[in-house]
Amino acid sequence: MTESHQNQAGKKPTNPPQIRSVDVVVVGGGIAGKACALGMAQLGIQTLEIAPDLSQTVPNPQGHQWGQRIYAFSPSTQKLLAHLQIWDALDHSRLQVVRDMRIFGDRAEKNDQLHLSAFEAGAPQLAWIGESNLIEHTLDQASRFQNKLERLPDAVEKIAVDADGTTLHLKSGTIIRSQLVIAADGANSPIRSKIGIAASEESYSQSAVVANWICTYPHLETAFQWFLPGGDIVAILPLPNKQVSMVWSTSPEYAANLLKLNPSEWLERFATVAEGSIAKQLGELTLNSTPTAFPLRRIRAERFIGPEATPKVVLIGDAAHVMHPLAGQGLNLGLRDVAMLLNIYSKRESFRSLNDLTLLRRYERQRQGDTSALLWVTDKLKKLFSGTSSTEKHLRNWGLGLVNKSHFVKQRLIERALGEIHFD
Repeated sequence: MTESHQNQAGKKPTNPPQIRSVDVVVVGGGIAGKACALGMAQLGIQTLEIAPDLSQTVPNPQGHQWGQRIYAFSPSTQKLLAHLQIWDALDHSRLQVVRDMRIFGDRAEKNDQLHLSAFEAGAPQLAWIGESNLIEHTLDQASRFQNKLERLPDAVEKIAVDADGTTLHLKSGTIIRSQLVIAADGANSPIRSKIGIAASEESYSQSAVVANWICTYPHLETAFQWFLPGGDIVAILPLPNKQVSMVWSTSPEYAANLLKLNPSEWLERFATVAEGSIAKQLGELTLNSTPTAFPLRRIRAERFIGPEATPKVVLIGDAAHVMHPLAGQGLNLGLRDVAMLLNIYSKRESFRSLNDLTLLRRYERQRQGDTSALLWVTDKLKKLFSGTSSTEKHLRNWGLGLVNKSHFVKQRLIERALGEIHFD
């Protein structure tokens, strides 16, 4: 017997990997991915959610400290969470209603400000402020009781798309066949890259420093934002029990400096920044978390479905778009993607498959306008308030005061921020 025959004879037969089939795969374990997977399953669609960390239980936030990842939830997000039947399950003692927003220019003059009021707009509130963990924990709990939803802690290494659907090769060796893939795998979306959807990306050369504080003055259910000379932006969001969350957008160098400050140095900084108006509004601030920072950038996928020849993949959330936090709309925009997708599939004609091109184009067409408008406005505002010329400084501060005098314009701004969605 030759050596080659001996080697072949000694080999154990290997079984080819088993291919599993599901209707839809959602790739991603963030809020958008979890909400989308739950919503698709609630429509009776056999759904598999894949993300490396799905085996880890997101803790239910408790105690007097609030998590670092704080979001402003618009009424459109509230409506989606209510549709998914999880809004009432949230611990509402950890949610703070926002009824007013005050935005200040960088000249520290009395008229250089914009006041948005829920009362003036005829709305119960402008937003809610809450923790990421609060939403994720509740989504996790609801997902465990949804028999059309399976969650798999794994990662996609390869995706192949053909005329009938997609084939996913996972890190564990498992192969998944599905009609449709929904990519909710973040700003650096591997799925987006693997199927060849290009994305425009621009760094703002800024970092956002986030931290939570206890204030001595009541915040009066008000969110504050200060545009500072030089392009910095400080947002203060109200939290329950005289607490606030800060997002300070600044240069990476200054962000590193802020992270080194001790509590007394922070108080000195607040006493001088924005002509001391932060301290005047909120009193003495006591640090209630460890400050951290993350880089800021703008990303927009050229298409929201792909690949171009035979689309079988949909992008949602940060995989489709990332924006500056000055408007506080990043998560809300991603969840409006989810709401639109669920609305389209709830009305799907019986003769259309889940990956029918007409359905996918409906989604892309209807999300392009909302996304483009919000990204454009946010980007232009950021750049306008970063300008250093006297003309730019006069224009932006004069504009704030002018808008503040127009009830009609303020109403339109609030309507845009609230975000309208429908579930029929």
